[in-house]
Amino acid sequence: MLEVRNLEKWFGPIHAVRSVSFQCAKGEVLGFLGPNGAGKSTTMRMITGFLPPSDGTALLGGYDIREAPVEAKRRLGYLPENAPAYEDMTVEEFLLFIAEMRGFRGRRARERAGETMKRCFLDKVRHQPIETLSKGYKQRVCFAQAVLHDPPILIMDEPTDGLDPNQKRTVRQMIRDMAAEKAIVLSTHILEEVEAVCTRAIIIHEGRIVADGTPEALKARHPSGRLDEVFRILTVGDEAQ
Repeated sequence: MLEVRNLEKWFGPIHAVRSVSFQCAKGEVLGFLGPNGAGKSTTMRMITGFLPPSDGTALLGGYDIREAPVEAKRRLGYLPENAPAYEDMTVEEFLLFIAEMRGFRGRRARERAGETMKRCFLDKVRHQPIETLSKGYKQRVCFAQAVLHDPPILIMDEPTDGLDPNQKRTVRQMIRDMAAEKAIVLSTHILEEVEAVCTRAIIIHEGRIVADGTPEALKARHPSGRLDEVFRILTVGDEAQ
């Protein structure tokens, strides 16, 4: 469903992303793992068309994000970092707006917004302005806008960053619930998140992919069998011991 081909990004003299390529199939939850500044968010923004690549491209459902951006984005749900939304709208108003932006009208738009609020456990705050919500609820609202049109590809940038343990469990369960029907990529620097929800993980360091495999296969690369040790070796090195 998703194919990333040799993505490159330069910010002036800074080479932020270096020839990143991977695929993600239906039924996969791919963890895009790396330390802060590794190039995770920049890669996510290029895949979604939010940021133009310096070179390379991404195909979403067969559509090139550079050559056919509208068709590619129809197949995409995107949860950006920090869960942006129109905070003066109520939850219901915002999701109705998103439904209309996605091409739903009238009764069908109301049905999609209502179904999505139930799916994302937002019913009890549907009439609240988004600015009054806790960070966990705001994250769920942004999650809801990403899945409202039932896209086959879901890209999430740090979906549980800053949430408390209960809120993290809720978001992770929502990801697991829809994983079988979608190709899901989530960026994170939280190792626990990879082990909790991901079927596969890519480790990125200094803009390059340095490992790609199931969590179990990655853990087997170190005698301790611990993902944090593998991550440390690949992103810091043995001298950090």
